[in-house]
Amino acid sequence: MIIRIVIADDHTMLREGLSQALDSLPDIAVLATAADGRELIDILDNATPDVILVDIEMPRLSGIGALRRLEGSVPAIVVTMHAEDAQRRKAAAAGASGFLSKSAPLPDLAAAIRAVAAGESLLDADETPEVLDRHRDPILDDGAAALTMREREVLKLLASGVSATDDLADRLFISQKTVKNHLASIYEKLAITDRAQAVVEAMRLGIHR
Repeated sequence: MIIRIVIADDHTMLREGLSQALDSLPDIAVLATAADGRELIDILDNATPDVILVDIEMPRLSGIGALRRLEGSVPAIVVTMHAEDAQRRKAAAAGASGFLSKSAPLPDLAAAIRAVAAGESLLDADETPEVLDRHRDPILDDGAAALTMREREVLKLLASGVSATDDLADRLFISQKTVKNHLASIYEKLAITDRAQAVVEAMRLGIHR
């Protein structure tokens, strides 16, 4: 399962850095980013994300203003430097499903996205740590979850540029026939047909690291 998100924040470096970091996770895909609330609204006219991340203070239209216009149509997490209870209450009143400080580490933000996509609320500061702990692990489809450790090793080598069957066999100290058997199993589990697609899947699943 891939959770599709849109990020709205007026700080360019933060927005782009966050987009790259989250997009590198195996179960999260960034559909688009917006520099303000009005641009966010325009994006949502043509995109259907599962979750949106929204800053509070943005030009033209604030995050709270954008959430009010959306009226809860898309699950939203407010991510802000202003993590006071008053701002949390404003976010909740505007229809947000979650509220996090920008100082939260990436694993917490990823867990928050998974939690909100699953229908959970992250508006109670006392309950948030427990909710995040339930959603630490990436959500993998059945095929990806079924990959064996050896199949992951094959994918990692493919992603690193080792693609020839004999080279894969030498690196793994197995026969070329066994390599082909592993590749066939990988293709079936990931619903792909060749090594180029396997590299793409390895990148998506984070197996290249």
